Amino acid sequence: MRGGDGQSGKLFSYVDLEARVPAEHPLRTIREIANEALAGMSAEFEALYSHTGRPGIAPERLLRALLLQAFYSIRSERRLMQELEYNLLYRWFVGLGIDDEVWDATVFCKNRDRLLAGEVAGRFLASLLVLPRVKRLLSGEHFSVDGTLIAAWASIKSFRPRDGDDDGGDGAAGTGGRNAERDFHGAEWSNETHRSTTDGDARLYRKGRNKEARLCYLGHALMENRNGLVVDGLVSRATGEAERCAAEAMVMRRRNRHRRITLGADKAYDAAGFVATCQSFRVTPHVARNTAGRRSNIPDAVAGSDGYGASQRVRKRIEEAFGWVKTIARQDKTRHRGLARVGWQFTLALAAYNLIRIPKLLAGRA
Repeated sequence: MRGGDGQSGKLFSYVDLEARVPAEHPLRTIREIANEALAGMSAEFEALYSHTGRPGIAPERLLRALLLQAFYSIRSERRLMQELEYNLLYRWFVGLGIDDEVWDATVFCKNRDRLLAGEVAGRFLASLLVLPRVKRLLSGEHFSVDGTLIAAWASIKSFRPRDGDDDGGDGAAGTGGRNAERDFHGAEWSNETHRSTTDGDARLYRKGRNKEARLCYLGHALMENRNGLVVDGLVSRATGEAERCAAEAMVMRRRNRHRRITLGADKAYDAAGFVATCQSFRVTPHVARNTAGRRSNIPDAVAGSDGYGASQRVRKRIEEAFGWVKTIARQDKTRHRGLARVGWQFTLALAAYNLIRIPKLLAGRA
């Protein structure tokens, strides 16, 4: 017989959220690994909060909610709170019960800023990588590095002279308001003389020849070559030397005093200073040789080795991480302003990328 279409509300529910999530759902393993990493950060979380006053949002729940935002390309914290209201899977992952009240978006962002001040994203990535079952997946000798552009949350119209003497580029000083029409033809701009009025850390930069210049940041990642997991990341202002400086900083934290490591990179890293710094760190620079109208700084003995060829093949996998972070985690254009906020979100997105891949790698080793 035909079933009825009427809806009857029920006062009580006897089904636990745990029972509603399928046993084979990929978020189960991801949540288990994330919780292990968060458990090792309890002392750091304790130092960020006062021992008096009203309880804030648990930092573990905050981070799990932000990971969901990256996994499912949720465009804003306000939208994330809306989906937590009715999505049982999201409630289960974050740790909210079916009757628990969802936080206000403004309260959520205020509590998130406390984690930003504690550099929690970088520490979460590090805590994730030292887990015993994750550490077995990593290479301790072979790494690759690269950088990618992150568009700033600032309009090109906000790029104004630092001295404040601006006629809008068309001789119409003080007219049209803050979003007045501007004629950019013939204007000479420089990061030394101009800055964005909405995001002072953003820099005008272009990636290569015949590319447009735009306000942006540079995101950097260090990848281990065994399974392509990201082991370090940071964001810097967009300058011509930023990629090499960031690579030196990340390699410094990974260098091994007892044995040499290798570092794969593209032609942008073929600079005398960078190669010399790598050698002083006991790092073999497996950098693509740049011979366009110049002589490469990579010795023939290094470029002719078997390991050099392997590094050049594997290093391109770092683009997979950048592709996921910029398309799925929505970091192609940041939603935040300021170097600290942009760097925090980018690093957390790199950790989310690792969490997506680690369960698959563990299943392959089983």
